[in-house]
Amino acid sequence: MLRKIMKYSDLDERKLMDIYTESNFENTEYFYPDETDKNKAVKLVEAGFCNYLKNDFYNLDDSIYWIYEEDGKWLCALRTNMIKPGLFYLEALETPPDSRRKGYACRLINDVLEDMKNDGSFKLCVCISKKNIASLKTHEKCGFKIVSEKGYDYLSNEENDSTYGLEYNYMAD
Repeated sequence: MLRKIMKYSDLDERKLMDIYTESNFENTEYFYPDETDKNKAVKLVEAGFCNYLKNDFYNLDDSIYWIYEEDGKWLCALRTNMIKPGLFYLEALETPPDSRRKGYACRLINDVLEDMKNDGSFKLCVCISKKNIASLKTHEKCGFKIVSEKGYDYLSNEENDSTYGLEYNYMAD
């Protein structure tokens, strides 16, 4: 089932952080390199993540967290922002390790695309690490095409040599 979360107060922080456990652990080195207690560092990363969502992400136009859920368990997540009418940016696609290779990411992306089609024509852009072959294949399977050797992050307005820029284009009838 697709969950479309359009405001922070509707977000279950714990369920969301459970999806991002692996990434949050990896991000401890970047955000808190001097913190020797990994559990404390993870809690700090989680708090920063939630603060970003509450104070920044949900203050942007048409910012949505999308969740793929089965039997009450959140299995996969991503978020989108409207950059301008008809242009959207996708980021933070994540599936926990124990839920990978089961098609949840494709289901989520395809469900999001179908929901977005209800509002007419659009372009959805995403940056994918050149090393993340699984994510590249997932996005391509869902209809995304590589359009640039350098990904462009619309939220930070920066190009990145280590990512590809991909797009999904939908033209309504």
